[in-house]
Amino acid sequence: MMRSIFALFSLIFLSSCYQQEKKCEDFKTGEFEFTYTINGEEKTSRFIRNDTLEIDYFENEIDTNSVRWINDCEFIVKKINPTSRNDAKAIHMKILTTSKNSYTFEYAAVGDKKNKQKGIAKKVK
Repeated sequence: MMRSIFALFSLIFLSSCYQQEKKCEDFKTGEFEFTYTINGEEKTSRFIRNDTLEIDYFENEIDTNSVRWINDCEFIVKKINPTSRNDAKAIHMKILTTSKNSYTFEYAAVGDKKNKQKGIAKKVK
């Protein structure tokens, strides 16, 4: 009885220590696709990112954003030429998990803790 309780606690302890390895550095630069849904319609955006810039291609429009890395897995994106007050808001991006060719992330306007959304970006180059 005591041995099985010890084994159970050991299993719980070891499984709680497991954390999926994140390789955020692999996604700091490159070309990516992000698919999401707006008003029930699926849309795909493509973007190219280097250490300091991100160029977004969406529905025949191109936007350029500055990128400021907080750490290997978090960064702030801000439009260089915003066209509205809402466009001028900086977005906090946090990479949650990574796989070979994609990463799962959450994002929200800087300071907005309530309206976080999640997405998956696939590295295409």
